[in-house]
Amino acid sequence: MRMKRYGLLALLSGWIAIVAFATPLRAEDPPAGSEKAAEAPAQPSAGDEKNEAHAPPEKADGEAPLKADTATAPAKTQTTLEKFWYNFTHNLFKPLLLFFAMGFLVPILKVQLEFPYTVYQALVIYLLLAIGWKGGEELAHLEAHLLGPVLGFMLTGFITNFFIGIIAYILLSLLTKMRRVDKATVAGYYGSDSAGTFAICTGVLTLSAIKFDAYMPVMLAVMEIPGCLVALYLVSKLRNQGMDALGNMPDEPGYDPGAVRVPVLVDAHGHGDSALEEVKKLSLETIRQSDENNLSAIKKPSGIFSKKLLHEVFLNSGLYLLFGGITIGFISGLQGVKVTKDDDKLFIDLFQGILCLFLLEMGMTASRKLKDLKAAGLGYIFFGLLAPNLFAPAGILIAHVYSMMSGTHFAPGTYVLFAVLCAAASYIAVPAVQRLAIPEASPTLPLAASLGLTFSWNVTIGIPIYIELADAIQRYWPTT
Repeated sequence: MRMKRYGLLALLSGWIAIVAFATPLRAEDPPAGSEKAAEAPAQPSAGDEKNEAHAPPEKADGEAPLKADTATAPAKTQTTLEKFWYNFTHNLFKPLLLFFAMGFLVPILKVQLEFPYTVYQALVIYLLLAIGWKGGEELAHLEAHLLGPVLGFMLTGFITNFFIGIIAYILLSLLTKMRRVDKATVAGYYGSDSAGTFAICTGVLTLSAIKFDAYMPVMLAVMEIPGCLVALYLVSKLRNQGMDALGNMPDEPGYDPGAVRVPVLVDAHGHGDSALEEVKKLSLETIRQSDENNLSAIKKPSGIFSKKLLHEVFLNSGLYLLFGGITIGFISGLQGVKVTKDDDKLFIDLFQGILCLFLLEMGMTASRKLKDLKAAGLGYIFFGLLAPNLFAPAGILIAHVYSMMSGTHFAPGTYVLFAVLCAAASYIAVPAVQRLAIPEASPTLPLAASLGLTFSWNVTIGIPIYIELADAIQRYWPTT
């Protein structure tokens, strides 16, 4: 009960923070009718004039690059309290935040509400395809001379997330007394990224009319892989050092070299057997895998270079949908607006509404995961809140240094998205790899941190802070 009270307090604090800082300060209310214009979807920028046709105009030198041009009157000096109150009153009822808060309160208030798991799957499929579609559509207009710097930036993102996974393992070793296999698995979660957090961030940027580069959905896919590799590498070392079948090391309590592991079936999102049974009953596609095959996979974890495991890492359903959407959007974008306009009604116009439903479910799941934090201790809770605040600023700084060294101009929202990719923790890709290759690790502890803490922090308090940090670093440390 105490953990739920702490969760409710954190949510309310995050709510106040996001409504206070999410929207840029305006000197006065815009003229009638301009609010709808300000909330019109802002198209990502690929660095050329074609992509900027629907984007807000560039600011003159010396102005904050992340602020939407919502008023023409000159800004007047306001105190911090006045700024806070203005933004609070203008953001109090934004749908994205309200839907997350609504879902978060469901377990706390003990409301008898269950979000159908198959509906959750459908929302994830839609969001991945929509992100890929829009990114591919804009990539069709990417100028050829930008290809080299973009690929270099993606390599930088891959390396960054790999080292984030290693750093996360070191921090967990310093802050917690968890088993080493659980530390390695959690490190893998944080060395990956979150498609859900990325989708929410794009929604916030769109509503704020903040541009981002069209290749960022590809970056999402690239930066998802390092965490899987980090977890597999660390666990492989632990097995070579004598870890038993239950995940205990020789110097850890409960070590038994003759132990036999009891399988625990938990899906990648953290739902238990009831959710899996629901999937089997409601899915349009019959599950053909036999129980014998599942149990044999559980008893004999796949090796780090096995064909099945590599397939799960590089061709899991999330990456397939994302790259599929990018490819289809790219091919369609090359054929012009006449080809894409009908599908844009589905993948762009409905995006914000579908994202609200996704946040409703994620709020419920994040709230329920808080109870699993009791077993890990305060050090683990501290890590779950420290990680995004450490890795997001580092990501912004790395992106800015790369921009300066390569001479590549990044759209303002690109800094924010890169920060989110560094700060977020996986709850789809890495859990699937864990279920296949690291059955010794706890199936609930990693999700308790990645969903209950880090995801909740990012979507309430984190993203507005990252916007302000990216704005500050561009103003005080310009690339030109």
